[in-house]
Amino acid sequence: MITPLIILVRPQMGENIGAAARAMLNFGLTGLRLVEPRDGWPNPRAGAMAAGASEVIDKARVFPSVADAVADCTHVLATTARHRGLFVPVHEPPEAAAVLQGHAQNGHRTAVLFGGEKSGLSTDDLSYADAILTVPVNPGFSSLNLAQAVLLVAYEWSRAVASGQRFDSPYDETPAPREAVEGMIVHLFEALDEAGYFYPEAKRPTLERNLRTMLTHAKLTEAETRLFRGVVRQLSRRHKAGT
Repeated sequence: MITPLIILVRPQMGENIGAAARAMLNFGLTGLRLVEPRDGWPNPRAGAMAAGASEVIDKARVFPSVADAVADCTHVLATTARHRGLFVPVHEPPEAAAVLQGHAQNGHRTAVLFGGEKSGLSTDDLSYADAILTVPVNPGFSSLNLAQAVLLVAYEWSRAVASGQRFDSPYDETPAPREAVEGMIVHLFEALDEAGYFYPEAKRPTLERNLRTMLTHAKLTEAETRLFRGVVRQLSRRHKAGT
């Protein structure tokens, strides 16, 4: 079974990265990815804080963007307390762990995104996720320390595994990895740009984000992404030919 990846997006303090690594290894998770760590990588403070979890720190991989970090994943959850207005499923930790286990048992690579200490995940970051993972904390003080959040999710994952239950994936076929979906989305954006769809220019970020969210949640297979790109290619040719 492929265990979930933990992806820390724009983490700031090396100590928090190290503490997150310890929390991961406590519950059997070893795949750590970092997106734009503020103080670069490797970070000696992270290594010192990780203590006995050096195997997690030593194998951590760094990526320039969320898109690159999730490129080989087929199911991604994003942790946030701000999920209003996002038309995606919302899970609390026990349910999220069951969903992750269902995908893992079917050989799918999964990941959980955690935002940086200062502002969490951006709306653009969330557009790469299939669902939101949120914790029912005190609404008057909803901020969780980064390592605490990782610990909570890792613990629920270990409980789901220990239960011995099998959670079937809701998909009959393996969804395409994010890399294939993102290639399809970029292809669509290029064709729409040529057709003048992104007008006025000020609306482009919102339109792109909404389209990416919609197509990400469609859970297309690789064959379906190729079919979609063929449709976009043909429409683009006809537009360029003026027919």
